Amino acid sequence: MVQDSNFLADLSDFLYPHSSYYGQFKPEYLAFNSHLQEFSQRVSYVCNLQTSGKLSPEDAYTQIKMLWKQLKTAKKQIEIS
Repeated sequence: MVQDSNFLADLSDFLYPHSSYYGQFKPEYLAFNSHLQEFSQRVSYVCNLQTSGKLSPEDAYTQIKMLWKQLKTAKKQIEIS
């Protein structure tokens, strides 16, 4: 069972990579960095789906635009100037 747990942890790290935050430490900066990394990961998935022909360019544009709006909303909620 421990082996399954390690496999799932490794799989999660592979599918959802994250990097350390090296900027000035403020809780709001750290929270925004987390949102920014998630945004970039999702945009990467959308781009790959569009490149492989599984998503139309219009759908890809719409999804990326939605993700951008979510990032802007997160920034406003975190109150970063």
